[in-house]
Amino acid sequence: MLPPAVRLAAGRAPILVPVPLTRARLRERGFNQADLLARALSRRTGWPIERLLCRERGGPALARLGRRERERVAESAYSVDPRSLPVMDPHSEVLIVDDVITTGATGVACAEALETAGAVCLGIVSFARTNPLAEPS
Repeated sequence: MLPPAVRLAAGRAPILVPVPLTRARLRERGFNQADLLARALSRRTGWPIERLLCRERGGPALARLGRRERERVAESAYSVDPRSLPVMDPHSEVLIVDDVITTGATGVACAEALETAGAVCLGIVSFARTNPLAEPS
C-alpha cells in the first residue's frame, strides 16, 4: 500500500481516513480492518489518521453483492461524523484507506461524503483489489 499512497500524496501529508464499519459489524468482528491498515500506513509515513466518516446505515454484506447492488447500498451510506468537523480544516487533503476494492462503490461514496464536507480527496488505497472480470454484475 505504501508506494501507491506515496504516489497519490505527491509530497503532501494527507489525513488517512479509514473506511468505517457499522457499529453492529464492528461489534461482530471486534476490529476494523481498514483502521488497522491505516495505522500501519501511518507508522510508515507519519501521516495522521482521523476517523472522519461514519456509516450509520447498515445493509447486506457487500462481499455477496454484484456491482449495481453495491453501488445502490453504498450510495449515501457514509457521512462525515459531525464530531470530526473541528479536525477538518477547509480543503483538508485526505486519503481513504480500505481493505479491499471490489467495484470501487465504497470508495466513491466515502470520497463524495468527504468532498461534500470540504475535503480534497487525493485517492483511495487498499490492501487488495479483486479481479473486476470475476465479479458478478
